[in-house]
Amino acid sequence: MSLFSNLYHSDKSDKELIQQARNGNKSALSNLIQRHQPFVYNIAWKMVGDPIRAEDLAQEALLKIVVNLASFKEESSFRTWAYRIVRNHFLNDKKKAKSIFAANFEDLGNMLDATESIDLTIEEQLVKADEVREVRLQCLSGMILCLNKEQRMIYIIGEILGADHIVGSEIMEISPANYRMKLSKARKDLYNFMQNKCGLVDKSNPCRCHKKVTVALERGMVDAKNLLFNKKEYSTFKSTLEADANYLVEESELVYAELHRDTSFKTHFKKKTLIEELLEGDDWGKRLNLN
Repeated sequence: MSLFSNLYHSDKSDKELIQQARNGNKSALSNLIQRHQPFVYNIAWKMVGDPIRAEDLAQEALLKIVVNLASFKEESSFRTWAYRIVRNHFLNDKKKAKSIFAANFEDLGNMLDATESIDLTIEEQLVKADEVREVRLQCLSGMILCLNKEQRMIYIIGEILGADHIVGSEIMEISPANYRMKLSKARKDLYNFMQNKCGLVDKSNPCRCHKKVTVALERGMVDAKNLLFNKKEYSTFKSTLEADANYLVEESELVYAELHRDTSFKTHFKKKTLIEELLEGDDWGKRLNLN
């Protein structure tokens, strides 16, 4: 089910956890953060294209949510309030997104054209299936990085996470009409590139993921022993969120959006976060302005 679907009913639980946290319940605060951490992290990952940088960015945003929790007035849903903080933090992040591809669609297209295509047999494609999928996921991630930061955020919220124009406009703090216009522009820019370059969308396009994998491995763009986007413990946006795509404006958009919704979604976080470290102290509530 979409995080922002109108059928999503966990906001009541969010409010209960917030009240409990304000009353000094450490476990409630931890549960609240754990509930939203996967989405905050995966939005960050899409924003910057780097899973390591995304960890820091997500943790910083979550910490801001916790520190400001006492100021939450319940004038909107907690999700809307919290994701406005996430939006501001991500859009104001000064570090440039690292990409092995390019910073704009023209450069990305030229790079793909210049990369030698080497055919693989069906048997070779099966043997290197994980590496081929890694190339596909990296390329899809690289495409999103060609959008400007605001477009990226709107596209992630609206197209990948499935927020409708009401929720999306509330998070972005713009009018619904302006939100729809900006989402439409982001779609158009991304889809025009895919329509003209991506063999997954149009079979007449020469670019094929399996044809690029040999060069990607030789140049170190893909490390077969450390796949960043294609680990067995990862889920996908498509499997984590609602199965249908009823938020799409046109049926023709289905292919493009489903490709991006099939990208990696990290669900498990083993590393102790800064928030968990703060909660270990006896005066955690005072430090986080909750008491």
